[in-house]
Amino acid sequence: MRRISRLTRVAVGVASLALAATACGGTSSESDSGDGGKDDKGLAIAYDIGGKGDQSFNDAAYAGLERAKKEFGYKTADIEPTEGETDADKEQRLASLAKQGYDPVIGVGFAYGPAMKAVAAKYPDTTFGIVDSVVEGKNVASLVFAENEASYLAGVAAAKATKTKTVGFVGGVDIPLIHKFEAGYKQGVQDTDPKVKVVSQYLTQTAEEGGFSSPDKGRAAAEGQIEKKADVVYQAAGLSGQGVIEAAAKAKVWAIGVDSDQYEQEALAAYKDSILTSALKDINGAVYALAKSVEDGKPLNGTRTFDLKSDGVGLSDANPKYAEVPGLTDAVAKAKEGIIAGSIKVKTE
Repeated sequence: MRRISRLTRVAVGVASLALAATACGGTSSESDSGDGGKDDKGLAIAYDIGGKGDQSFNDAAYAGLERAKKEFGYKTADIEPTEGETDADKEQRLASLAKQGYDPVIGVGFAYGPAMKAVAAKYPDTTFGIVDSVVEGKNVASLVFAENEASYLAGVAAAKATKTKTVGFVGGVDIPLIHKFEAGYKQGVQDTDPKVKVVSQYLTQTAEEGGFSSPDKGRAAAEGQIEKKADVVYQAAGLSGQGVIEAAAKAKVWAIGVDSDQYEQEALAAYKDSILTSALKDINGAVYALAKSVEDGKPLNGTRTFDLKSDGVGLSDANPKYAEVPGLTDAVAKAKEGIIAGSIKVKTE
């Protein structure tokens, strides 16, 4: 048989929970060369906009791939997107991976939805996964997250940390997925301290305009919010978020990261002291869980939601300064408890 920091600890719980939920041109990293048969190939991922190295969304998926590769000892592949690509390009990419014998094949991001629906029907013996979107199909696992819940906790932290009573939110693209981040964040801020003002900005209307892949756009947006007295800025902007973090560090205010624990990211080490916390999505654990389900001969399918209750989302506390903010730790713990118990209902819009 072919055979996880804070939300590393979380990943263990996510993987086990996910395994029970059976119904609800780029780069490659291969363990060796040669053609190999289907039994020699395992997990393949196709990246979203921004690609590997975004220190966020895509890198979290890559961490899951690396974990599976190490544990199962098979060939893997990770493929970069191309600029201005169409759904047909994505469809060709996914089909090529399936044809080569990779199983499962995961599209990292909602943009793969139409392509995956088409390709999964053509390759019924391959398990497909898609992150942040729901695609119907007997051989498709839709891996979605309660980003609003993690963002609520980020809002609680921001409200406790601000001294100017103004905080910021920078969204990469003005789409429903990122609205979930903003909605949860704003609610968390306002529930904690109604006197705190939230200044929001979206970088672009479409992903093709670079909202998730332009650090310069993120930097400019954060600088504008800091000029309006925001002293905590939360970003949900993929690679563009690096610019937000840089601007916050330069201005000596707080940044809140997203998806991965950005305090721990090597590429952001120069700015880590300004990263108060990060709203986490265990994409790493979700990718690994799907790979393990295939390895075990019990492929996941259907929709699987990774939420606060299942430890699929959360808030990092790796920065020692996190615990130094008065009342922050207790407020976040109380909010988490309320969300899990159902006494706090977190908005998605």
